[in-house]
Amino acid sequence: MACPAAGEELPRPCCCNGYSELPSAEARRALVQYGPEKRGREGGELPALEDAYLSILQRLGENPARQGLLLTPRRAAKAMQFLTKGYQETIEDILNDAIFDEDHNEMVIIKDIDMFSLCEHHLVPFFGKVHIGYLPIKKVVGLSKLARIVEIFSRRLQVQERLTRQIALAITEALKPAGVAVIVEASHMCMVMRGVQKMNSKTITSTMLGVLREDPKAREEFLTLIKN
Repeated sequence: MACPAAGEELPRPCCCNGYSELPSAEARRALVQYGPEKRGREGGELPALEDAYLSILQRLGENPARQGLLLTPRRAAKAMQFLTKGYQETIEDILNDAIFDEDHNEMVIIKDIDMFSLCEHHLVPFFGKVHIGYLPIKKVVGLSKLARIVEIFSRRLQVQERLTRQIALAITEALKPAGVAVIVEASHMCMVMRGVQKMNSKTITSTMLGVLREDPKAREEFLTLIKN
């Protein structure tokens, strides 16, 4: 059922679905305000996403015209756009001349970078920490940019294994360092809220490239430092 056009009466909710009252006049006006006409004029993907969430609410047996859900399709659509904004960003955009020549060839580590993403299998969150280390060859990157790289790839539909490797490959491509290491520790709501429902489970993934993969001493240095 699509949102009613201006001037149309809202259908009375069926009592067998548990609804006994029509929405207030204010709620009805808001429903018309955010109907297909206005949403269509705004352009982009938001109207289509909004209609999809409206359909989900209806298929769940809910009444999208009641006050608490009246603007939920719009809010959910905007939230999904934010949670997947990484599709609209590139590494080139965020680095933006933040790579510097520097005579430094020792390990650089940033640990405990907060990460939030959506599991592509169930569209529920997984979240945790990312630890990044690299061995530069005369070039370093602004430290905040490493966190931004994490943000680009985590704000997409993901699996943790791919996310870990994408971060490592992006740093390798941008800096051409001697080695890169990335470790991700995350809790997955698809294992906590549903399925096996294991509250305390964590998933740890790693990608080691270059000397951090080939040299046991360099790898051990990284693993030791992120534990301190």
